[in-house]
Amino acid sequence: MDKISFAGLLIGLSVIIVGHLLEGGNLGSLIQPTAFLIVIGGTLGAVMLQSPLNVFKEGMKMVKWVFFPPAIQPGKLIADIVRWSNISRKEGLLALEAQIRAQRDPFIAKGLQLLADGAEPARLREVLEVEIGAQEASLKSAAKVWESAGGYSPTIGIIGAVMGLIHVMENLSDPSKLRSGIAVAFVATIYGVGAANLIFLPIAKKLMANIARVIILREMLLDGLTGIANGDNPRIIESRLQGYFADGAL
Repeated sequence: MDKISFAGLLIGLSVIIVGHLLEGGNLGSLIQPTAFLIVIGGTLGAVMLQSPLNVFKEGMKMVKWVFFPPAIQPGKLIADIVRWSNISRKEGLLALEAQIRAQRDPFIAKGLQLLADGAEPARLREVLEVEIGAQEASLKSAAKVWESAGGYSPTIGIIGAVMGLIHVMENLSDPSKLRSGIAVAFVATIYGVGAANLIFLPIAKKLMANIARVIILREMLLDGLTGIANGDNPRIIESRLQGYFADGAL
């Protein structure tokens, strides 16, 4: 669980509400169902219009990564790679075939299968780099769903504000209806800008950060498998792979 994401969301929303109350505002004045419908519904529609269905669905599913990011265990992976390297040096690359069935990650299983099949280091790297690139592109496309929402939301908020002002102008002769129109106008702007900068854009940035960590781990694995294919000493492989997270990148 990513505690800082929970804390950040809670603090961001809380300080706005507390600041509003400290200035003598009424919490109820920030609750406008009409403004919420315009901003969130309009933003959702715009994002759906621009996104293919599979990308949109994947973006919605990925939001859980903000609070529950994928498990990254570089130390365990390095230990596994060193173990595979020792096996290949003692028993040959074909012996790695026995390790494939124990792998839950299809990418790792594919890499081990290529080693067991005797793929040349350059060919192994070429095949796995294509898969890494495809996975990275797919994940980033899904994360950009939230980035797009952050771009559309303030504009939809302005549309809501204009609609509220139109309502006000149409009812200048009836003061009892002015309050609701003005409330929608201002609150829609708050919803649009607030949702973009407190929710949508931070979600997109956090997803991008988690994607980068996943891809770095993939590249580290590729480096280790290539080292095994080249017949590098396990200690050299281990030392090289430790550089991937020496600065806390993972």
